Amino acid sequence: MKINFNEMEAKVNNRFKDGEGDFIAKIKSDDLNKIIYGTLTPGSSIGYHKHETNSEIIYILEGNGKCKYEDEVQSLSKGDCHYCKKGHSHSLINDSDSDLKFFAVIPEQ
Repeated sequence: MKINFNEMEAKVNNRFKDGEGDFIAKIKSDDLNKIIYGTLTPGSSIGYHKHETNSEIIYILEGNGKCKYEDEVQSLSKGDCHYCKKGHSHSLINDSDSDLKFFAVIPEQ
């Protein structure tokens, strides 16, 4: 199956999961997976949350930011991959002056 994110309408989520600013998302989902092409605008974040029934894999396509994973804060930049295991908590933060673009997969487990 081909997924063309260029043909999808983006949804702007303000303060997603109690984060800050705007999370712009193009999402393809079914009963088993969410596949996301996402953008966090400068100063925006996805709030700290727990993955109860799934995990999440985030691959950074463009920009710089950081993630909080449990008690650790890690810097992220183009080419980095962040993995949040099922049962763990994390957030994604754009603390830069340009967009943070990423590809994420959230498989139900």
